[in-house]
Amino acid sequence: MKLFRHPPVVTSLGPTNHPYLTGPWTPLHEEVDAEDLEVIEGTVPSDIAGIYVRNTENQVHQPLGSHHPFDGDAMVHRIEFSNGKVRYGNRFVRTRCFAAEQEAGASLWGGLADPVQTAKRPGFGAHGALKDSASTDVVVHAGKILATFYQCGEAYQVDPDTLDGLGVAPWVPIDGVSAHCKVDESTGELMFFNYSKHAPYMHYGVVGADGRLKSYVPVELPGPRLPHDMAFSENYSILNDMPVFWDEKLLERNIHAVRFRKDLPSRFAIIPRHGTAEDIRWFEAAPCYALHFVNAFEDGDELIVDGYFQEDPTPPPLSEGAVEGYEHLMAYLDMHSFRSRLHRWRFNLKTGETREERLCDRIVEFGMINTRLAGKPYRYVYSVGAKPGWFLFNSFVKHDLETGESTELTLGEGCFASEAPFAPRIGSTEEDDGYLVSFVIDENSGTSECILIDAKNFAAGPVCRIALPHKISSGTHSVWADRSIIDAGKAASQA
Repeated sequence: MKLFRHPPVVTSLGPTNHPYLTGPWTPLHEEVDAEDLEVIEGTVPSDIAGIYVRNTENQVHQPLGSHHPFDGDAMVHRIEFSNGKVRYGNRFVRTRCFAAEQEAGASLWGGLADPVQTAKRPGFGAHGALKDSASTDVVVHAGKILATFYQCGEAYQVDPDTLDGLGVAPWVPIDGVSAHCKVDESTGELMFFNYSKHAPYMHYGVVGADGRLKSYVPVELPGPRLPHDMAFSENYSILNDMPVFWDEKLLERNIHAVRFRKDLPSRFAIIPRHGTAEDIRWFEAAPCYALHFVNAFEDGDELIVDGYFQEDPTPPPLSEGAVEGYEHLMAYLDMHSFRSRLHRWRFNLKTGETREERLCDRIVEFGMINTRLAGKPYRYVYSVGAKPGWFLFNSFVKHDLETGESTELTLGEGCFASEAPFAPRIGSTEEDDGYLVSFVIDENSGTSECILIDAKNFAAGPVCRIALPHKISSGTHSVWADRSIIDAGKAASQA
């Protein structure tokens, strides 16, 4: 293996027993570039060309408060597949907050679970006192990697080939951008939303394939809300107002305590992709929280949206298996506590009626599809399962929405996966003709690897395992981008 190490970053992190600063969540502070990686098992496929990009949370400095895993600094990991060869690299995303804390040599902001008074400087996002870490989501648009923060940050661009930082995307509005921008590969457009504590409380926008803002419209809400994701079809974008938001009375005292209002419905805003505020139609559904959506498509008069329905979004503290002192935190991060299941909402655009149905009884989340079918009718979803009590992925599930069947592939004890996007084979025409790509952390050996799973032969396990040069930290989201998509995006943005 050819390995190049970059100069180390400044860190002040000390010893801890925090469940999300140890084990698979141990922060990685090393930045490298590597070629000729060791292939542990199988053969690197030559029938895919593109990059798998993983965003991770890596706390650099000693927390000022209690620390939540979403507080960590963004580190982007990239592995490129080309003609059966692989190349790996990782970098911290040099956000303004990262640079400020490097200069100070210490944390300057508290975290999600801390009082606003913890911050030593004014903060960012809807919360108003957090560090904009850009460590939540990652997409590829207009030929650039885009790293975003879940509570609305500045959206940082990274070169997909060198991992050099390219600064804040020029189209980002003053209220920032939430995690989970959506990219339509068919048009090259990016759809986004943001939210805040001031009226109208939400905005929705569209960025063209050339990286220029095309529209930005207000979406009026009854008050501050906490949407996390959106969906889109060929002609519509779907936003949401879920009954899980900050307690209004406590918010008057600048205390951010999340409550589940079971007496309120979930609401979905449907807007034509390039529509105005006057075009928005609202649909009501059963009260819940949906952290992530999978896909949406149009079927006659109906707009169909698939995602993960949480039955208990604000669960009680874990009573068993939790690290002492972290029972509440661990419950809020545990799929088995909030009970998320694959769900379908049907919105009739003619009658205004909403219908709902459960698609699978398994406790799953973090779904991926063949993104060539994003916004269109599709058949397969690839979810992850989790270790009970923990925010750690230990299995993959392939859902066949046509037959209703699902197949699970479980990792070995002590092995934990990353979100696994779908990489289509070059020239493929069938929806599941390709691979799932994921990073795996092996706590038994203290190592990490990249695995590829043949989506057509799902239960057979990895067809290829590639050793990474270091053990990575866990995190949230990832993306696959075909080389053709990257090159087309670069061309459009330079036109």
